[in-house]
Amino acid sequence: MSTKTYRLGVLEGDGIGPEIVPSSVEIATAAAQAAGVSVDWVTLPLGSTAIESHATPVPEETKDALAGLDGWYLGPHDSVSYPEPHKSALNPSGTLRKHFQLFANIRPAKSFPGAKAICDNADLVIVRENTEGFYADRNTYAGTGEFMPTPDTAIMLGIITRQATERVARVAFDLARSRRKKLTIVHKANVLKLTTGLFRTVCQEVAQEYPDVAVDDFHIDAMTVHLVRRAQDFDVIVTENMFGDILSDLAGEISGSLGTAPSINSSATAAMAQASHGSAPDIAGENIANPVAMILSGAMLFEWLAAKHGDEKLATVARTIEKGVAEAIAAGTSTRDLGGSASTTEFTAAVIKAISMGVGQS
Repeated sequence: MSTKTYRLGVLEGDGIGPEIVPSSVEIATAAAQAAGVSVDWVTLPLGSTAIESHATPVPEETKDALAGLDGWYLGPHDSVSYPEPHKSALNPSGTLRKHFQLFANIRPAKSFPGAKAICDNADLVIVRENTEGFYADRNTYAGTGEFMPTPDTAIMLGIITRQATERVARVAFDLARSRRKKLTIVHKANVLKLTTGLFRTVCQEVAQEYPDVAVDDFHIDAMTVHLVRRAQDFDVIVTENMFGDILSDLAGEISGSLGTAPSINSSATAAMAQASHGSAPDIAGENIANPVAMILSGAMLFEWLAAKHGDEKLATVARTIEKGVAEAIAAGTSTRDLGGSASTTEFTAAVIKAISMGVGQS
């Protein structure tokens, strides 16, 4: 048993969040127990229920509590259904990313045997810069970065800085070095010459520190075609905020379903597990949501914690979760979006059964 007890936050969120987050916690708990890791789960208010209880979707007490934890699970939010002024404000995910300066959004896309993937052998990771670029709600100290000088004119700021690009590039290159030693820079420097041109240039400069990593680059429009045609040829992709969001959704669907697309948002000191998909309010409460993306986001969080704390048992937890999910799907248990018929709770039980049989423990 590890001597440290890891304290992790649980933010269920909206829509299918109260179904997929508890599923993820249940599976992570089973994997942690199998690996001899002690975890203390701390449930905190966020989203529509927090508006009802605290008059805000992200209470100050939630942010204060998260600052004292080792990491946290964030469920999806349905901010478009919030009452004003919350609907027009920065959403809960953006609020937490900005508050904790979680500058690296890491989004893997890996095909599962048994799932209906467009590309059966995709295994890539998109590293998305998370604090600036062409997402106006994250690139200014105050305000949203969008404004309308007249009722018929809307303007958005797109900001790229050397500092932010360098730090996310190093995360991407470190990741590539630990995988297949290949990195692709995605930009639009033929048109957005100053902004994404700076992003490409800084990434290429950082590449000089990693001579063992092969580097290429593509324009964002060409990259969408390359992902569809030959996703298996790519390893680590680094890009700015909006391009990364679009590419990761595409990569998730190519590898099977957005329901399998995990991610973490991290800085050097904090990390948040968050599935790439939304809250799916149309199926909320029906026990049919696919929890895989949230489950695997949790695995990524444990892997991040393993590196931060130098605790190999945490890496074992991550591997156990991943292999338990893969075993369940390969054995024919999956939710409707993957071509199966299992409910959320049935899939959860199948993964826990795989973990109990020793899958991933080595």
